[in-house]
Amino acid sequence: MGQSKPIGSNTILIVEGEALVRFDMTAFFEERDWRVFEAEDADQAIEVLDQRTDIRVVLIDATVSGRMDGLKLAHYVRERFPPTLLFIVSGQAPVPQEALPQRATFLPKPFDLHRVMRQIEQSPVTP
Repeated sequence: MGQSKPIGSNTILIVEGEALVRFDMTAFFEERDWRVFEAEDADQAIEVLDQRTDIRVVLIDATVSGRMDGLKLAHYVRERFPPTLLFIVSGQAPVPQEALPQRATFLPKPFDLHRVMRQIEQSPVTP
């Protein structure tokens, strides 16, 4: 069952297999008073998503491991939690637009977290 409540909180889930990259992103958002949840693989991400109803943004590395890769996880998030702002990142080959879930943004690594924050701030809160 999908999300039924509006997403308006400053809560983000960062799904990134590389610990140092994940910690840097976590610190960036925490410094801006965001509540941050972390997952190193798709399995942990699904656990967090199933337990939380307030996650507004999910940032996923396309190459994470687990039951599914990051791109499949992104489709799972879009299907189960439609209002969520969704960013897919990769330091490898770009993900073609047609492979992305609807209303997802692809960002090649390295990317500017300040730009991501601006995109989040400009996105309307969707019920």
